[in-house]
This record gives sequence, C-alpha cells and structure tokens, in this order.
Amino acid sequence: MTAPESIRVTRSVVLPRAEIELRTSRSSGPGGQHAQKSETRVEAVFDVEASGALTEGQKRRVLAKAGPVLRAIAQDERSQLRNKELATERLVAVLREALRVERKRVPTKPTKAARERRLDDKRRRGEVKRLRRELE
Repeated sequence: MTAPESIRVTRSVVLPRAEIELRTSRSSGPGGQHAQKSETRVEAVFDVEASGALTEGQKRRVLAKAGPVLRAIAQDERSQLRNKELATERLVAVLREALRVERKRVPTKPTKAARERRLDDKRRRGEVKRLRRELE
C-alpha cells in the first residue's frame, strides 16, 4: 500500500508529501540489539518559506505563530514506518493549528432577563447575609 502523494491540512491547504523531509536516526532508550542497529526515530521537517502549497498570507501566519521551520519527532514505536506516520501526523497538526484564524469576538450586551436574574440573586444573597447578622 502506498501513501497518497498529498495530505489535506485544511479545506484550502493540501500539502505535497515531497515538501516534508523525513530524517531517521537511532531511537533513544532501551531496546537491546534491535535498537542499537535500526534507525526507528523519525523527524519530520517542513520549511514554511520554501513551500509552494501555502499562499503568502498563510506563510506569514505560520511564521508568526510557529516559526520558519516546523518539526515533529516520533520514536514511540519500534517500526520506522509507523514512526513516519506519527511524525507526519504531528507535523500536520502543528501546521493546522498555526493556520487557524482566531474568530473576532463580537461584544454583546446582557439581556434584560439576565440583568434581572443577576439582581434577584444579589438581593437573595444580601437577604441571607442580613438574616445571619440578626442571629449573631
């Protein structure tokens, strides 16, 4: 089974797999002979400025939020293939988060009912405190 040639990051951004550089190295931690010989740790690197998949506006947003180079590392699994998948997924998640546009908050006023509820609660609370004072 071959992986698709591109990854959908958002509705408007499709990232070609060729733009993600995958580097392998030996994983840290225990593992005996297998870990000493096999390069299962995978680092996925994405150069934002060199990307052809992002528009200039998207590049500016990613540069401001996450920097010029995005990195994700996976050494969770014993399989290099699985670690490649994990590193790529993590990189895409970082890119997706950096591309997210914060919605502008529209200020609203409390409704008349909400104001009345608040004042009723304050009156009730004040009454409770006044009654406590009378008991002392």
